[in-house]
Amino acid sequence: MNGGPSGFNNAPVTRAFVITSVLFTVFFGIRGGGGSSSKLALSYQDVFEKFRIWKLIKSSFAFSSTPELLFGVYLLYYFRVFERQIGSNKHSVFILFSGFVSLILQTIVLSLFKDTSANLLTSGPYALIFASFVPFYLDIPVSKRFNVFGLHFSDKSFIYLAGVQLLLSSWKRSMLPGICGIIAGSLYRLNIFGIRKAKLPWFIASFFSRMSLPSSSSHSQAPRRTSPSLGRQAVRSYQAPIPPSIEPSEEAIATLVSMGFDQNAARQALVHARNDVNAATNILLEAHSH
Repeated sequence: MNGGPSGFNNAPVTRAFVITSVLFTVFFGIRGGGGSSSKLALSYQDVFEKFRIWKLIKSSFAFSSTPELLFGVYLLYYFRVFERQIGSNKHSVFILFSGFVSLILQTIVLSLFKDTSANLLTSGPYALIFASFVPFYLDIPVSKRFNVFGLHFSDKSFIYLAGVQLLLSSWKRSMLPGICGIIAGSLYRLNIFGIRKAKLPWFIASFFSRMSLPSSSSHSQAPRRTSPSLGRQAVRSYQAPIPPSIEPSEEAIATLVSMGFDQNAARQALVHARNDVNAATNILLEAHSH
């Protein structure tokens, strides 16, 4: 299973977030030595009494260890599919909402402890990662199942295993941010306060596109639901020689559908792209841009 076309095409916000997370981890986490974990970890006092804004920013992006960075970046990279699905602007709202709600929930829990100066939270973008597991569970279809030593797995199992590894990386200190992230993702899913319709001003959303590295795609907007007629129009305009007998795989169709394309349009594009998901995506994106 993959998250669609390789790279960060049509996912500039995710790209900027991953780059920032890696840089912050290198400079403030890994290079910080053995005490970097305690320096980055947040406490109740940091948020509500001393108002350490810079520490809050660092803690929101920087992982405290290399294994956490590897698993975290892997999950962030895969979850770029959601930015392609809902658009960069709404995905930015999702990031801000999940981070804010998760922070509020964590500080409420921290306030229940007598020793409010204790560093109980690990650092890193746990809110965004675990909030993304909610649409991953509900919206991404299983396209392949297999057995290993009598145990049943699917192509989604590897994402879940990476999430469990990250959730348990620092035991209690990482479990709380992860659980709060899942709750934040669930509240977004429930459309509390109409948050799913909210959008940022255009100049804020476009800031991520300008600060990100150039990508091979000139479009930064996520694909919307494509009608079957639009898919047929794109297929007719695609001039590459394609044998008509190729039947697209269900896995490839599921990948395109998970990105927001219509199933019939995805099937036709895959037929003309010889079952190449990347080429079929380009066909559908060209149709969407017309």
